[in-house]
Amino acid sequence: MWPSDWPSSARAIATAVEAAVTAARDADESRFGAATADLAELPADQVTSVLAAIVRELLETAHPDGLTGDDVRAVLVAVVRRASAWLPRLDAAAVFSALAGALGIDESQDPDGGRTDPQPAAVLLIEYLADLARTPPHESVQRAIDEIARAETVEMP
Repeated sequence: MWPSDWPSSARAIATAVEAAVTAARDADESRFGAATADLAELPADQVTSVLAAIVRELLETAHPDGLTGDDVRAVLVAVVRRASAWLPRLDAAAVFSALAGALGIDESQDPDGGRTDPQPAAVLLIEYLADLARTPPHESVQRAIDEIARAETVEMP
């Protein structure tokens, strides 16, 4: 399913992200919890990089003329409304944190100084944005991992 030349960690991340997005699309709280728990078992830095890259790409695809403050607000409201119907313990602050983190403007901390886990919220953003952008999540996952791998292998002058 995933390219055989990818390291096993990249394939594991891609598989877990796709499972979590599918569970979110199906509004299946139990499967979503299991899939995001699988993501939490993987290297956090790598998972966060992949999720952020996917969210950024989907934002760019869904908003080709640029992202306004109103666009950001609309995405946040839509994701929270859509997911809260089947995910009653949804942390809206985590959705904001995941979006802000993907845009490079947040350190995933809540106002009280505690850490929030933006990974499940990033998956919810991916599910919504993939639908909005009419982009198969599988393709976005593959492009994000390929781009991260390419960036890591580029020689610095």
